[in-house]
Amino acid sequence: MNGLRKSKTALLLCFCLLAFVRQSPALVEPQYVENGAGPGDFCIAQDGAVAPICVDTNDYAGVLIAANNLRADVNRVTGHAPALVNAEENPGTNVILIGTIGKSRIVDELIQAGKIDVSSITNQWESYFTQVVPHPLPGVVHGLVIVGSDKRGTIYGIYDLSAEMGVSPWYWWADVPVPHHDDVFVKAGKYEQGPPAVKYRGIFLNDEWPDLTEWVNEKFGNYNHAFYTNVFELLLRLKANYLWPAMWNNCFNEDDPLNPQLADEYGIVMGTSHVEPMMRADKEWNRLGYTARDWNFLTHSNLLDSFWQDGLERNKNYENVITIAMRGKIDTPMSETANISLLEEIVAAQRKIIEDVYQTNAAAVPQDWALYKEVQEYYEKGMRVPEDVTLLWCDDNWGDLRRLPSPGSRPRSGGAGVYYHFDYVGGPRNYKWLNTNPTTKIWEQMNLAYHYDARRIWIVNVGHLKGYELPIEFFLSLAWNPEPWPKEKISEFTRLWAERQFGPEYASPIADILSKYTKYNGRRKPELLDPTTFSLLNYREADRVLADWKSLTLEAEQIYQKLPQNERNAFFELVLYPTKACEQVNELYITTAKNRLYASQGRASANDYAAQARALFQADADLSAYYNHTLANGRWDHMMDQTHIGYTYWQQPPTNVMPQVEQIEIQTNAEMGIALEGSTNVWPDTADEPVLPQFDKFTRPTRYLDIFNKGQTPFEFSATPGARWIELSATRGTIEKEQRLWVSVDWAKAPKGSRHSSVKITGFLLAGSSDAGAQNRVLKGRTGRPVTVTVDIFNPRKPTQESLDGFVEADGYVSIEAAHYTKKINAGSVRWEEIPNLGRTLSAMSIFPVTAPSVTPPKNSPCLEYRMYLFHPGKVEVEAIIDPTLNFVQGRGLRYALSFDDQPPQIVTAVPADYTALDGNHDWETTVKNSVRQVETNFTLSKTGYHTLKFWMVDPGVVLQKLVVNLGGVQPSYLGPPESYHSAVSSAP
Repeated sequence: MNGLRKSKTALLLCFCLLAFVRQSPALVEPQYVENGAGPGDFCIAQDGAVAPICVDTNDYAGVLIAANNLRADVNRVTGHAPALVNAEENPGTNVILIGTIGKSRIVDELIQAGKIDVSSITNQWESYFTQVVPHPLPGVVHGLVIVGSDKRGTIYGIYDLSAEMGVSPWYWWADVPVPHHDDVFVKAGKYEQGPPAVKYRGIFLNDEWPDLTEWVNEKFGNYNHAFYTNVFELLLRLKANYLWPAMWNNCFNEDDPLNPQLADEYGIVMGTSHVEPMMRADKEWNRLGYTARDWNFLTHSNLLDSFWQDGLERNKNYENVITIAMRGKIDTPMSETANISLLEEIVAAQRKIIEDVYQTNAAAVPQDWALYKEVQEYYEKGMRVPEDVTLLWCDDNWGDLRRLPSPGSRPRSGGAGVYYHFDYVGGPRNYKWLNTNPTTKIWEQMNLAYHYDARRIWIVNVGHLKGYELPIEFFLSLAWNPEPWPKEKISEFTRLWAERQFGPEYASPIADILSKYTKYNGRRKPELLDPTTFSLLNYREADRVLADWKSLTLEAEQIYQKLPQNERNAFFELVLYPTKACEQVNELYITTAKNRLYASQGRASANDYAAQARALFQADADLSAYYNHTLANGRWDHMMDQTHIGYTYWQQPPTNVMPQVEQIEIQTNAEMGIALEGSTNVWPDTADEPVLPQFDKFTRPTRYLDIFNKGQTPFEFSATPGARWIELSATRGTIEKEQRLWVSVDWAKAPKGSRHSSVKITGFLLAGSSDAGAQNRVLKGRTGRPVTVTVDIFNPRKPTQESLDGFVEADGYVSIEAAHYTKKINAGSVRWEEIPNLGRTLSAMSIFPVTAPSVTPPKNSPCLEYRMYLFHPGKVEVEAIIDPTLNFVQGRGLRYALSFDDQPPQIVTAVPADYTALDGNHDWETTVKNSVRQVETNFTLSKTGYHTLKFWMVDPGVVLQKLVVNLGGVQPSYLGPPESYHSAVSSAP
């Protein structure tokens, strides 16, 4: 240490560190912090003795900030703030040494002395290691060394230790408590990370009003450095490095001059959005008194040049990625047509400004060109920018990548990146309330980006940030290193994430809730829901959807009650609120749908459903109010101001709007009505024959009929089966308003073949009713007639359930989950593989590797086979339900092929090569609203019996969720018919 002590320029800061072992493991192994000593371990804290931390004050400012945050983390853990000691004093025998190669005399001396080997991280981007080093310096017996290749490498190493000790990156933003521990050890060894897979990894605070903006204004006064330093710290704890700041009505650099300075000191690379070139915020133009008409390079080039140059002069000393080119004001196209020559002139002018300001070749300054919306058209029509500019490809604002680098294309020195969305304002509908982005969908699309070499920039629109914690961390973790997170481990990421926030006891059920609520939101975003979304009539769809939500909410509420008090705020924010709030909105619309249907049928219960809908609307407001005003003593006031009920077009309503409900007049006298599953009709009012949907021996369904009252006076009913094989949930009862009667079949008693029988429903007046007379009198008049409901069964002699090989037709269809193939045929290394939990129902199948070349089946085409038994051959429609994936490779669409048996494959173009995913394309709008693309193909089959449906690869990127073979029986619904009965499916690789 003599050389260090003689240095007058390097004041060493030493912090006493008392730490703990956190309850949950690191998201990425190996975990190197433990609470018991092993051979060669480094002791951070034991029996009240703590190791100091030393960092050279000549190191980067961000390293010093992170070291101080580590000191604060220790205080959160132990309740004791570490002491600051001068390096000239004896630091003790255990020392934690932190520094950056070339910036820390401590680290450089260790390198020169051969105590540490930094060759694996030297000159690497954002790399670091943590190593237990015996006798690193004279007088020091044990050392823990954190070394970074550069500024952020060291910072990430510091925050990695915090995370290993149990401090969640979300401790501030989601109130995640830090558990207390006393004894801490670091396992002997060297733990290295980096360089990251994606160079620039960050978020865009966009669509920030009302929630984030109103909260910021109340808590901080504006988007100033007091606010942004919390964002900077969060990003660094998540190993991110890049930020597009809030810009709807704010200017990052002007709102607080400390914003850009502190961003740079913390270690955050700043950028600006796709509508804000040359480091100038959109609203800076307005604040200078200029108008949207002035934002025209043809007429005001000198004004714009000056505006852009001033922006770069202001920010040139900070680390930036400069957005170049130009769009129109307020997120609009620059012109009605793709004016390529003008845009090329603009880019040339901007590059000249960059060179003038930075006094270097423009290629030395990081730049990106965001190919957003209509700008992609410029590229496709031939516009090019210099090779050093990163091409920032964009999704369609709904999580589907529009374009990626073509396989085999010449690499660009600037590379390519992705601008992605978790939130959006625009058509066909805003979605900015809560998370609707399943991690499986994020993985599938960003896995494409990674393997198609879009690895320079990944940035994601995160709206108001709160509510998007899990997808933000998942997205940034993939950007840091996707290798630990293959598709088979997506659920494990969620479990580990839940465990880090809440400990191991409830981690698995919490992860299940997080996965399911985003899956349910992903199949139809809350902003797109209305009373007609889910079918009340067919497949009990609405009831099944609501039951799923209610089960999830119940589980979340039960866990909430079991958690320690100090964990409940975090659990409410991260798990319970989004689950319960979305359940209530779904229930509101389904209840409204029932009110409207029941009012049209004259049911006395219709008004009850109207009241229930009003109560649910109020419950939504109350839950949001609790989040804003009561939770954590109002800490997150305004964070749930976002409207989300009552959309009528793409833009959000100014306030939540209660769906219209129907209130009807209820007559005094009893009057029986009968409604059947699958029909809006009321019997005996209609002349149509009352027939329940068919019963078959394979699915063995239970059907229902509703017996309801149109009046205020109760009545009794009797239900009489017409055959001994018909089973009823009740044969008598009293109807005040309604009762659901379940009908099933005892298949052991059922005759073979197709048979018909009935259930007779008769209504009776109750004793003591206003109709004076004998007790149990049969209701008189037209509506008092008994109703005889037909029951049809289908009980074929073959195949039997035991002999069935594959799927079997029932109700005029075969519905198949893609992962339930009966045979899978690979083509060399090209193969179909399951992406667990992706999609609206079960999971999905897709081709791997994702960069496989297109093929023409059947030659060299991987194939999925689905064997099925059909009773009604003839004209058959096959609906493939696939992800909304787009034509992401230039000149190539998205195709697959279908065939039955030995028929030649029919190539199906799901997405044409020239498809444009923009507003005005009705097919695209329908697809993103439904979260799937549904493509029909027709066949003719000539015989009853077994058939094999084959799904062939043509282009990679097709993600198959489900197949529905329609033989004429498919009924309208949102999610499609439930999966058909099938024998055990293949598990062949």
